[in-house]
Amino acid sequence: MTYTDTSTQVVGRTRDEIARAVAADLADGYTVNLGVGIPLAIPRFIPEGVTVFLQSENGVLGLGPHPGAGNEDPDLTDAGKQPASLITGAAIVDSATSFAIIRGGHLDATILGALQVAENGDLANWYVPGRNPAVGGAMDLVAGVPRVWVCMEHVDRSGRPKLVRECSFPLTGHQVVTRVYTDLATFHFEDGTLVLKELAPGVTSEYVRERTEAAYVEDLAR
Repeated sequence: MTYTDTSTQVVGRTRDEIARAVAADLADGYTVNLGVGIPLAIPRFIPEGVTVFLQSENGVLGLGPHPGAGNEDPDLTDAGKQPASLITGAAIVDSATSFAIIRGGHLDATILGALQVAENGDLANWYVPGRNPAVGGAMDLVAGVPRVWVCMEHVDRSGRPKLVRECSFPLTGHQVVTRVYTDLATFHFEDGTLVLKELAPGVTSEYVRERTEAAYVEDLAR
């Protein structure tokens, strides 16, 4: 399935607006791992008065936003190798300790990008056949964290849906995704069912339906 949008009007959320939507849903006191891509913008949008402890698999607990031009420390980066800052009380640990945090069940959520998410919650985000694989820590994260939230564009660069009936790419985890945030909408998995919970501004239910291969039900706040 491929969809071509012939309109020139931009609809839905930008990548930063996706990150802002996710940040707004983070509960005070959560400890959260951030993957590369859209999730790395989340530190800029944590609501005032909410304390979230952001973890990066390269050994940072207490990740802050980009420090600003001229304040970068080449030895302090996030998982995407972008300059980062630290919040008060942050800790720097070695890789073994970082993954002990992940594997030991000490995180409340992980927020990742994805190549595909299936209607049963399967996640594929580490390998496109024919390209270099990039496993990273994703398999550990989705196996050891109770909330797996995905941030991604709703369709790929060729216009193919990324919310699919079955993943055609190799899986990162089976039935692990609990929420999906795209430029068009927000979905939750509830009792194994994919549920459309929110539309991005200017987006209609029909627009989302036409660009989604996965089966889902609607439960939109009116």
